[in-house]
Amino acid sequence: MGLDDKEQKILADIERQFYEEDPELARAVRKIERPARVGLRLSLLGVVAGLVIVIAYVSTTWIAVLGFALLVASATALVNALRVRGWSVPVKESDDEPVD
Repeated sequence: MGLDDKEQKILADIERQFYEEDPELARAVRKIERPARVGLRLSLLGVVAGLVIVIAYVSTTWIAVLGFALLVASATALVNALRVRGWSVPVKESDDEPVD
């Protein structure tokens, strides 16, 4: 659900006041978002590396298990990083009405 024009204007005014009143805090808040980009890249790299390890060492069970663990952990971190960025899976609304 998006914001209407009035709500967007109010939010923009609050943001402008925030930057004017405390520029140091505003800079600190901007820096908080940077690790999300790094987390996204590292998670994606971990997924790819885990998949490569599983495929390359399928005959060596313990190395393949470690690669699978890396793959699962990285995929979990990737999903969390995407959620932080505001991405979500669209949920289809059911057309069925509850049966009494």
